[in-house]
Amino acid sequence: MQVTSKAELIRYTPNPEEAVALAAKLCYSSESPSELMEKIAASDTTKFIRMLKKMGHLSTFEHASFTFALTGVSRALLAQITRHRIASFSVRSQRYVSEGDFNYVIPPSIKVLGTDAIVKFEGQMRQMLAWYGEWQQALGGKGESANEDARFVLPNACETNMLVTMNARELLHFFELRCCNRAQWEIRGVAWQMQRAVKKVAPNLFADAGPKCLVAACPEGVKSCGKAKEVKSRMKNE
Repeated sequence: MQVTSKAELIRYTPNPEEAVALAAKLCYSSESPSELMEKIAASDTTKFIRMLKKMGHLSTFEHASFTFALTGVSRALLAQITRHRIASFSVRSQRYVSEGDFNYVIPPSIKVLGTDAIVKFEGQMRQMLAWYGEWQQALGGKGESANEDARFVLPNACETNMLVTMNARELLHFFELRCCNRAQWEIRGVAWQMQRAVKKVAPNLFADAGPKCLVAACPEGVKSCGKAKEVKSRMKNE
């Protein structure tokens, strides 16, 4: 069955902006953490957080972490997102969990080709499912010993679910790369969902979070999408 990618923020550091402000103020204060916490809790940290970001004092942002549940994503996305090494990942195992009736992601480029293309793609998924089942039976029928090698015939389109945890500093870097129009469509869609979710709970940490063209010239050079104005307009309407 076809599925759609979804990113849901399920856990995060309580009062993430206060945690970042505390970390920064602690570096330059003789007061105890508890004394600083009282002052921070009673004040507006908006200007301070934005000043830290402008100064590039981002090590303090690492004290705020955010955990997402990603569902309906492809194994192709898994290969991309795990390149972000300053993060923690827990992924549904194809060794311990049978893919006996796997869901799959259909690329938009195939959908726009029309009904016949979609039907053809779905037929190919059914064929791979049949091959998978055949190899499971040949390798013992069930359990990890059968699953671990039968999975080699499964496609990148095969759905998986995962938990991803990143700190605020890494998320800013992730959004710079993956919210960019040049990022692959699936991870770009997931990145924008993640960006919207964290912006609701920590708006100052993630002010202007997104591709670099929001605040500076596009770093892609001749490979630029040339749509910086459209990206900025989108951000204003978020």
